[in-house]
Amino acid sequence: MRRALLSFLAVGLAGTLQSTAHAQFGSGIVYDPTQSAHAVVQIENEETSLGHEVEQIENGQQIFTNTVKIAATALQAYNQIKQQYELYHQMILAPQMLYERFLSPTTDLIMLQEINNTYGNSMGWINASNTGSGAAAAYLQVSVPHTNNIVPGYATSSYQGQKQIAAQGATVDLNDSLLTTNLQALGTIRANQQARQTDIANLEAATQTTNPSQQTVMAELQRINQALLLQLRTQQDSNQINADFALQQLVAQKQQQDAMKAAFRDSAGYESFYNANVATTSSGAADLLTQSY
Repeated sequence: MRRALLSFLAVGLAGTLQSTAHAQFGSGIVYDPTQSAHAVVQIENEETSLGHEVEQIENGQQIFTNTVKIAATALQAYNQIKQQYELYHQMILAPQMLYERFLSPTTDLIMLQEINNTYGNSMGWINASNTGSGAAAAYLQVSVPHTNNIVPGYATSSYQGQKQIAAQGATVDLNDSLLTTNLQALGTIRANQQARQTDIANLEAATQTTNPSQQTVMAELQRINQALLLQLRTQQDSNQINADFALQQLVAQKQQQDAMKAAFRDSAGYESFYNANVATTSSGAADLLTQSY
């Protein structure tokens, strides 16, 4: 562009010089170098202005290109947001459409019902097994009364005999405590079952609802925490039952061990008992039988 303008200026200047030269010598037109210099400066300024305008046009094209890119990015973001909204809308409707058909009916912990109360002493046990209250009194009503008196002859028996009697008495006391504790624990679990079932039903309803306020991330995290708490409480109940059952098994094993130890003790003392009691009374009869034959 600049070279073309300079070439055009040079040609014009040459023509002017020829004309002026001719004028100075024949036509009466006088050549003015000052005006020519001004004309050159104006041409250069016009060239500079044209260059600026070209730069502005190029900048405008770049701005337009950037604007097109921004518009394309905005359109892409809009499409993504639209897809997310449609997915979100489907997720709101999904709980009832996808999960409800897979739900199975719940089975509550059944409360004990009294069929007969022949001697009027079983009602307390039924109430304790359903509520957990009054377990000790209810157990005493349906069991053989415990005697607080020491069995006759305990004081005069041998040390080993006293240990055996005391071990059997401890087994009876431990079984009474364990049975009472188990009755109270199971009754408390049954009493809390209705409230636990209500919590599970509320959690299930909140999971399947189409309410947008229940489809947020915070609401979902709260439901997960609630489910974990319910699971922990149920696990605590199971641990309580397992611990009580383990203690009951320990007492039963203790009873078996006591019986085995008593049998071994009796076997160890059988020979001395036979020689001291049976052999002395039967030795004369054996001699008589020998002499008769």
